[in-house]
Amino acid sequence: MPQPRVAVVGSANMDLVGTTPALPRPGETVLGSDFVMVPGGKGANQAIAAVRAGASGVFLGAIGSDAFGVTLKARITAAGVDTGQLRVVYGSSGVALVMVNAAGENAILVLPGANDAFTGLTEGELRAVREADVLVAQLEVPVETVTEAAVAARAAGTRVVLNAAPARPLPAELLAAVDLLVVNETEARALTGRGRDEPEALLDLVPRAVLTLGAEGARYVDRDGISAHVPAVKVDTVDSTAAGDAFTAALAVAWGEGRGLVDAVHWAAAAGAACARRLGASVALPRRVEIDELYAPPA
Repeated sequence: MPQPRVAVVGSANMDLVGTTPALPRPGETVLGSDFVMVPGGKGANQAIAAVRAGASGVFLGAIGSDAFGVTLKARITAAGVDTGQLRVVYGSSGVALVMVNAAGENAILVLPGANDAFTGLTEGELRAVREADVLVAQLEVPVETVTEAAVAARAAGTRVVLNAAPARPLPAELLAAVDLLVVNETEARALTGRGRDEPEALLDLVPRAVLTLGAEGARYVDRDGISAHVPAVKVDTVDSTAAGDAFTAALAVAWGEGRGLVDAVHWAAAAGAACARRLGASVALPRRVEIDELYAPPA
């Protein structure tokens, strides 16, 4: 298959990840066990995941002038992602405090830092968007930046995949530029007021959508009348923190390779499952061979 070019516009954080038998309740202190410090942020995760899944990837975002920023750029670059357009702004990098329990469930506090300063795309950043086969974006950076990138992509014929997370209202200009929307049930409700039983409500906003359902898999719908349920791939879950990012990135890569979208969702489900088997976002993001090992094509 041809190697697709994927541009990712989004956040970069340093993830401070600790494991504990049970997540603490308000006012409670619990003892944990393992600790890892790994690059994260939905944007950086999806850029690394896209490259590991087989794409040529460029990451557009902002890091701080602190030690975390130095480490973030080094790790993202080492993963094979083009960071030539990555901005460095004065101040702190984004940080995520992640707690993971014995079942692989998590609680996350994100402190945006430099991500909030990622505004007003440069000509070099816009060129990277225009030259890509697929643009992938999320909502951990200012929505105005995501909108600017999506509009530029649409004008250039670049496909736009929006992972609308975290949930927030979306401007009409952004929705008009989106080719494929990826949301979980919480995000779908925020956008449409409807849940898992009515994924078609998303088609009032965009031409194609994937509704992820955790252990129940995912649902693909489009305006051509195609609707397909894709079951989850069963694995022993260790940490689900970046599984959604692996899913979205693999979906974009498969679509960029020319696969049909139902098949692409099946491959993305395998990527999400492969990611959930290890602790730590960027460490867990799977390589193509790991995705293929779990992939089951649609019947």
